[in-house]
Amino acid sequence: MDVLDRTLPSLAENVALDEALLLAAESGDGGEVLRFWEWPFPAVVLGSGSRLAEEVNETACLSDGVPIVRRSSGGGTVLLGSGCLLYTLVLSYERAPDLTDVRRSYRFILGRIAQSLSEDVGPLEPAGISDLAFAGRKMSGTAQQRKRSFLLHHGTLLYDMDLALIPRYLREPLRQPEYRGGRPHLAFVANLPLLAEEIKRRLRHLWGAERPRLTWPAKEVQQLVVEKYTNPQWIRRR
Repeated sequence: MDVLDRTLPSLAENVALDEALLLAAESGDGGEVLRFWEWPFPAVVLGSGSRLAEEVNETACLSDGVPIVRRSSGGGTVLLGSGCLLYTLVLSYERAPDLTDVRRSYRFILGRIAQSLSEDVGPLEPAGISDLAFAGRKMSGTAQQRKRSFLLHHGTLLYDMDLALIPRYLREPLRQPEYRGGRPHLAFVANLPLLAEEIKRRLRHLWGAERPRLTWPAKEVQQLVVEKYTNPQWIRRR
């Protein structure tokens, strides 16, 4: 598998690159890849079906200059920032039978990641449908977009995030996993006690992603940015 450790200049480009990598693989121009990126400033990313008014404190975002974008995958709204590592997996269904089913694919992927990251750290395990929890507190949320031959699985990994920023910009979600138990953001989320480079090393080893990918679908990224990721009709569609 290829590894692409690349943060592009704008937030919209970074969100677009994930979808572009999936589309490239599906068209036969790419293939499986593990990508890492990190956005150094607070930013809100909506899921494709998220409701902006219900999940985001837009007044605080506008006041502080925090951008809001919407991704192509499902799942809930997340806050990015320094100390929040983003990872992206584009996987072929041929890799494992479990990948062809949505719920089984989450268990397959998250179970492997939990085992890899929990070594010498503590109790890290899949929680809910698409989270990873450290000692019962969420430190990773994930989402998927699926095509005929490949899936995109991407998510956050909190390792040194200023967690106090989350309740400033994100409202308490109306839909919550059972394991949350009604806890507010600051009682529910936690940082994983690993450095970013160690997380990357473990995930590269886990997925056998040691071959650097030196190029990416730049033209397709720019097209997606214009047509979707900077388009207010897409961002504010719900």
